[in-house]
Order: sequence, then structure tokens, then C-alpha cells
Amino acid sequence: MQDDDGRALRQARDFRESSRRSFLIGSAAAAVVAADLVTTRVIQSQRDQTRILPLDDEDARARFPNDRWVLFPGYKTSWEEGLWILNSLRPALSRRAQMAVMGYSNRGLDINNVVATMNRYVDNFRLEKLYFYGHSFGGMVAVEVAARLRDRGIPVELILLDSSPSSRYDVLDQRMFDGVVLLYEAGVRVPISLRGTYELGERIVHKNERTWSQIVDQTLEQLSPLAPSSELIQTESSYIYHFDVSRFRLSLGDTKVVFAGNPNDGVVDYVTARAGWARSLPDNVVSVDHRTEGALPAHASPQWNPAIYQDVVSAVQREYVPVLRGGGWKRFF
Repeated sequence: MQDDDGRALRQARDFRESSRRSFLIGSAAAAVVAADLVTTRVIQSQRDQTRILPLDDEDARARFPNDRWVLFPGYKTSWEEGLWILNSLRPALSRRAQMAVMGYSNRGLDINNVVATMNRYVDNFRLEKLYFYGHSFGGMVAVEVAARLRDRGIPVELILLDSSPSSRYDVLDQRMFDGVVLLYEAGVRVPISLRGTYELGERIVHKNERTWSQIVDQTLEQLSPLAPSSELIQTESSYIYHFDVSRFRLSLGDTKVVFAGNPNDGVVDYVTARAGWARSLPDNVVSVDHRTEGALPAHASPQWNPAIYQDVVSAVQREYVPVLRGGGWKRFF
């Protein structure tokens, strides 16, 4: 009987200690999550305005004071990741112009606001030559912005589309994509607190596109306070869903458009995307034959595969925007 009583007392003590540890661990985890959400809201509120973020390069600044490469980031790409992508392309892009990234507002993607921001940027720096790099869905935005800038007499020399869908039908995971848009247009907003779970699920669905370490890295990026807001992500989805490239068929003037992609892309259908751009913009698309084969992930990943993408950018620049001899132009690249 005494043994039974002793055993019961030990179990009660162990349960109490276990409960205390669980409570402390749970409380600490809750405090971390709460702090992350507070920090996230503060940082995201500071990014309410669309901004163009420069990537300084002293040599490019000296050689090209009035020329810019502007990168339009892809789906769910933060300002920091946009600068990371641009920096990975710096050795090639800096051979033609200075560099900057379009930072979308966390209040949501507003194309009118993006165009107005670009107009002010051109005026403020008295830009003479513009080149656009469309990273994934950012290629759609780049095409529309270029078309609308031309209405003001500001031509864009070149748009390089990096694995960009020409329409929503080029997106392979239609069920997930349709669901995000359906929720957004029904007035449902995904709360900040759920974005990590949402991101992890999507990354795992596309696990064949990424190594597990990349899945972890990219999921943690979306959990970061620096990640895009849920509202921005939902408005980007809606923009892709309603994008109609045929509207710009006669609006791009002499702008050259080059599509580069990867046949192994598991996010955007390489075959239909390249065909869609060529068919929809026949007067502007000059090439759909540049490939980023060997890149992992296969979809729009300059930051992970800089050498592969730098070679593509260099080849495109040599062929379609060659450096002129004479004056301040020193040599061919």
C-alpha cells in the first residue's frame, strides 16, 4: 500500500514538473510569436509607400549617370530579396546601367502607384535609357509599366523576362492559385499570423523544385518581419489572375522583349509561357531561346545561381543593347 502511495506521489510530482516546463516553454514560444507579429506590423507599416531602391555601384554611376536597370520583383519577393537578386546580377547589369529595385507597397500592388513612382524616378534623375528585368510575375508588371511610360514619351529599351508567365494559365498550380484569388476577391484577407504555415505548405508542394534546405530558407524568409504583407501577396495573385498581355500589343513601340526560362520549371509552364509572349507581342519579342538550364530551383532563381543568370544577361545585352564605341563608351562587353 505504501509503495502504491509513493508511486502516486512521484507521478504527481513528475506531472507537476512536466506541466511547469510545458507552461514555460509554451509561454516563451507565445512571447516570441507575439513579438514577431508586433515587429512585423511595425516594419510593414513603414513600407506602405511604393519605393525604388537603389543598388549602388561606383563604376556604373560614373559611366552611366542617366541610365538604369530596374528590377521588378516576383511573387512574394521582399525588398531585401529583390536587392539580393539584383546584386547577384550586378556583374552583368552594371555593364550597361546603374541598378535599382521596384519595392511594392505593403498596402497592396497598385499598378497606378507603381507607374507614378517610376515616372517620378525618371524625372528626378533625368533618366535617358531604361532597361527592365522582370523577375517571374514581375515581368507582367514590367510590360505594363513600359507600355504606360511610353505614353509619356519615355521609351524602355529592353525588357528581360525571367521565367515570367504570359497569363494565369501558365501557372502550373492552378488550384492553389485560384483559391488565393477567390478568397481575396470575396473580401477574405489572410492574417499575418498564418503566412508561415501557408508558405511552408506551398514550398513543400513544389519540393521537387527545391532542396529541403532551400525550402527551410525560403519559408523562414516569409516568417521574417521583412517579408511582404499578406495583402501584397493577395493583390499580386489577383494581378496575375487578370493580366491580359494583348492590351499592350501596340503599346510598346520599339521596346525589345526577351524571354529566358528553364524547361524544368515546375512553377511556370516553360513551353506555354514562351509561346504566349511570342504570340502576344510579335512586334517586340526578339528572342525566346535563352535558357537557364542547370539552375536549382529551376524557376527564376538568380540569387541561387548567379553564374548561370549572369551569362544569360551578358548574352542578351551583347546582342540587343550593345555598347557603342566613342565618347564615354570605353569598350564592348
